[in-house]
Amino acid sequence: MFRLETEVDKERSQFLRARLRETNTAGSPVLRSLRGTPGEREVPLHVWALGPDGEVAGGLVGHTWTTWLHVAYLWVDARHRGAGLGSRLLSRAEDLAASSRGCLNCRLETWDFQAPDFYRKQGYEVVCVIPDYPPGITEYTLTKRLR
Repeated sequence: MFRLETEVDKERSQFLRARLRETNTAGSPVLRSLRGTPGEREVPLHVWALGPDGEVAGGLVGHTWTTWLHVAYLWVDARHRGAGLGSRLLSRAEDLAASSRGCLNCRLETWDFQAPDFYRKQGYEVVCVIPDYPPGITEYTLTKRLR
């Protein structure tokens, strides 16, 4: 007999992640080969565009893992959109990931009302489309080969 609980529990969450990692490592020669290497851990990668007074005009937040850059957030203040700042932020992150961290690919997610066309113009390809996520919105996953 099991008791099911629904509370948020950080300690149990970390326990679960550790056990899943052990199971995945045991089941995958690729993940097993990463153990103890720099590619084993996610490393944050941030790029910021700051105005003359230090205000954030835009930024990119992501991380690298194995040979991938994952862009979690890319945002440009409305006053600076259309001037190429988003392209510059993305390009700088891709360059850093490829040159300093050995990344070969990049992935990101965006919604239909955000920037799928922007990313396509930057060389990204749609690899997944999830309609109604959330309801009424389509989510896209896009990837790009960096080298």
